[in-house]
Amino acid sequence: MEKTLIINYREVDICREDKTLLYNVNFNVGAGEFVYLTGVVGSGKSSLLKTIYGELDIENGTAEVLGYDIRHIKRRQLPALRRQLGIVFQDFRLLTDRNVRRNLDFVLRSTGWRSRTERAERIRQVLETVGLADKQVSMPYELSGGEQQRVCIARAILNRPMLILADEATGNQDSQSGTQTARILYELAQQGTAVVFATHNNALIEQFPGRIYECNNNQLICHEGVITSATKRPEAKPLQESEPEPSQPQPSQQPDVPTAEATTAVADDIPVATISNNLLEQ
Repeated sequence: MEKTLIINYREVDICREDKTLLYNVNFNVGAGEFVYLTGVVGSGKSSLLKTIYGELDIENGTAEVLGYDIRHIKRRQLPALRRQLGIVFQDFRLLTDRNVRRNLDFVLRSTGWRSRTERAERIRQVLETVGLADKQVSMPYELSGGEQQRVCIARAILNRPMLILADEATGNQDSQSGTQTARILYELAQQGTAVVFATHNNALIEQFPGRIYECNNNQLICHEGVITSATKRPEAKPLQESEPEPSQPQPSQQPDVPTAEATTAVADDIPVATISNNLLEQ
């Protein structure tokens, strides 16, 4: 039975600042699939993810995401695309001036949920899904790194997305917390949500099987099985451009996130990437 494609890239080139990071990318993800995106820092993982939600333009080839022609998508179409996406970043990007419930409620209000009762029920549901039903009134700084990341997953699934993009979602967590985060994402895929999980943690790949793509040598390579040190790769050559390594906030620090007053800037940082300026101005 042919799978329904959520993402379908064919012979795509991905560039940043006139430098090509990945050539001739062929990448597809079906509904409910759990797909890994691996590779060293600077190999193009984050750039590939950014093209999926329209933050980075695509050069050449054809690219479809959730029925949208990403290469030719208009800026006014991006909010509609992003309402169908959930994004989980490494550095959490929670609003530090409000508790967990108000972080989630901000997203729901900004994406058109008018009923306070319905918002409260949806918040309860997603926090129960990630095992944080008792943390609604907790502030971000009161949570562990693993708990903050689970709040981010809850935020990403608020609008019942068809696709979740996880960009090094376990990078700031210990082994146990990272495994818990990966398990939640894996279970969401089992329930029908497509998940693209960028990681370099082979232990997770062994524990939660899925298709594997690797960014290597300016190419996107599809692998069968887990990548190990013995996995044969093309001879490496210097990348044309290195992506900045993601910031690593210390446990006692919070990411530098604007407060509610900087609404448009905050909206751009919301990982579910669903907020339009029109909604924010209402």
